[in-house]
Parts: sequence; C-alpha cells; structure tokens
Amino acid sequence: MEREMTETEPARGCKAERVELSIRKKFHREIWSKFAKAVRDYQLVQPGDRVAVCISGGKDSMLMAKLFQELQWHRKFPFEVKFLVMDPGYSPKNRALIEQNAADLSVPITIFESDIFASVYHVEKSPCYLCARMRRGHLYKQAQALGCNKIALGHHYDDVIETILMGMLYGGQIQTMMPKLHSTNFPGMELIRPMYLIREADILRWRDYNELHFLQCACRFTEACSTCLPDNTSSKRLEIKNLIRTLKEVNPQVEANIFRSMEHVNLGTVIAYKDSAGVHSFLESYDDPGGES
Repeated sequence: MEREMTETEPARGCKAERVELSIRKKFHREIWSKFAKAVRDYQLVQPGDRVAVCISGGKDSMLMAKLFQELQWHRKFPFEVKFLVMDPGYSPKNRALIEQNAADLSVPITIFESDIFASVYHVEKSPCYLCARMRRGHLYKQAQALGCNKIALGHHYDDVIETILMGMLYGGQIQTMMPKLHSTNFPGMELIRPMYLIREADILRWRDYNELHFLQCACRFTEACSTCLPDNTSSKRLEIKNLIRTLKEVNPQVEANIFRSMEHVNLGTVIAYKDSAGVHSFLESYDDPGGES
C-alpha cells in the first residue's frame, strides 16, 4: 500500500557547505571526477531529463544526492532532479535519521510510504530478492508520478565487481551490473547508476571525514544495528568481499582486472552466450571460413 508523498525543503547550513567543499576539494579526484566521468562516458544524463535520485538513507545514496546537486550547479544543459525517499516501514528512529541527514545536508527530499517490509517479513524463500524487486517497482511508479523519466541508484564500483564474481561462483553465469538499463515494466523509464566508478573505500573516507552518520542497512531485519558492521558470515556478498580482499594481497590489480574483464569479452573464445535471440553455441560458426586456429 502506498500513501501520500510529503516534501521537505531544508535550509542550507554550515554542515552542507562543509560537505560540498569536501566534494569539490579533498575528494575531487576520488569521487567527483569519477562521478562526472560515469555520467559522461555512459551518457547517463541527457538534456531535458528529469531524474529521480533514490535515497535509501545509507552513505551511498546520500552522497549521490550531493553529487547530483553539484552536477546541477555545473550543468552544461538543462535537466531536473527530484530526491525521492521511500519509507518501506522504517522504525521511527531510522525514519528520523534519514530526515535529519537530508535537512543537515540541504537535500530537499520527497518521501512516500509503502508496506514492503511488512509484506516480505514472513517470506522464507529469498525475502531480500523479493524486497528489492518490490522496492524498485515502487520507485519507478512514484518517479513517473513526479514526471521523471529516470531513477538513479547508488550502486558503486565495488558492487559491480562483487556482482560479477557472485554471478560466476554462485550463479554459473558471466554478467555484470550495467551502468544503465531500460525498464521492462515501466515503458519510457530508465535506471542509471552514476556512482559506477566510485570506490566504496572513498565513500567511507568521505563519510568519516565529514563526521556523518547514516543507516548501515535499510532492511527491517538489520536496522536495529544501523551503526554496526555486517557480521553475517553466511552472506554471499560478504564472502565475495572477503575473497577479493584475499586476492588483493597477491595481486593489487585484481579489482581493476575483474572490472575490465567485462569490457574485453571475446565471443570467439566462449563456449556459448545468450542474447535477445536466445542461446548461441560456438559450433554455429566453428566451421566458417576464416575461423581462428
């Protein structure tokens, strides 16, 4: 169930000014330049766009909101931004934390409510997957209601490389988290990921440098420990994080190599691949003249 949206218009204060200065100066190379590069190289924002920047209350999405404000101040063409927060059933404490951070950082958020947490709370099989799909659907719907043609999510570089390895090791497939996608269920809508090239370590440094406190996790199951680090060793993503950390001890370039592997796929050296037409085997062109030897 969705309820009426509310908007907040915070006054710009000293904390917001300090955070903005840190993006322009101290973290210009690690954060701002990489954000601008992703927007440019992947053509994420176009003239006339109206982008719904989706804020979950965590460090990634709040930084993304500030980066979009910076992009608007530097813009070379007209586009609009709405800062969209969905409350899927937060505790009052966590809802208040999101609202206070938005006020402190001068981010004018639009909040709408849903009952997603209640809907998936008793689901035993893949509740996280179901929750993520439901959240995205609600965000698309509300973004459309605001006249937006795109939603922006705060996935970063580390999310990308972890997704690549998770697909290979646990899903038996080679795929990545794309920088932008057309929505299949909401015609005319796109999903963009402008934090695509930003390292999580740099986001953490930005957070700590500015003495900011965000939700550690937006999920009802873990929100009680919003200030603690994840300790669920059964988490597949945490296993992948630990694996990458171990591999880096031997090869410091392993993360960059995982990322670049998705840019250098040679279809002539894979057994099979899938596209919109279906599955293709290397045998289809194996006997073609001029084949590799």
